[in-house]
Amino acid sequence: MEAFKTLISRAFPLPIEHIDTDQIIPARFLKATDKKGFGDNLFRDWRYDNNDQPNPDFVLNKTEYSGQILVAGTNFGCGSSREHAAWALTGFGFKVIVSSFFADIFKGNALNNGLLPVQVSESFLQALLQQIQKDPTTLVRVDVETQRLEVIGTDLSTGFDIDPYKKTCLINGYDDIDYLVSKHAAITAFEAKKEQTLTA
Repeated sequence: MEAFKTLISRAFPLPIEHIDTDQIIPARFLKATDKKGFGDNLFRDWRYDNNDQPNPDFVLNKTEYSGQILVAGTNFGCGSSREHAAWALTGFGFKVIVSSFFADIFKGNALNNGLLPVQVSESFLQALLQQIQKDPTTLVRVDVETQRLEVIGTDLSTGFDIDPYKKTCLINGYDDIDYLVSKHAAITAFEAKKEQTLTA
């Protein structure tokens, strides 16, 4: 995965609650087994009409919005456990999802794919959504190392929690295998020391 320490980006506001994984990536697109192409069908039934034409009212199709951050309503990623939801979001270009609550399985899938779920209070979420809707050029800074999110040029700022292991993986661009490989020298040294103790 790509290392992720700090991101400064504009954001898309999606103030819809209980967005489930079937809305994120409809089940009919789950036939592929690799990650390529899933971003094309992110929020497919909201982004396109019945004639496969872009829906001009959906936020991802509005030219005034852009960025690598999605700010969504509470209970994001509920529903089925499909990892394809995280694939679709990262495939579209998102690196951060902000919400006041995430489904646990989605949160794990997101972190495993280099996508950072930032959980904030409901009051902060509403203030952030209002700021972005008022000014689509708003810049949001997310710092993984300090675990802070701030809206540049405003007093909106908050901390967020992240599992320490997943934080290490994000900062270094590790997946689970990469993390184990990074510990190879330490493991080898430990085993050598243990062997010396046993033979002493």
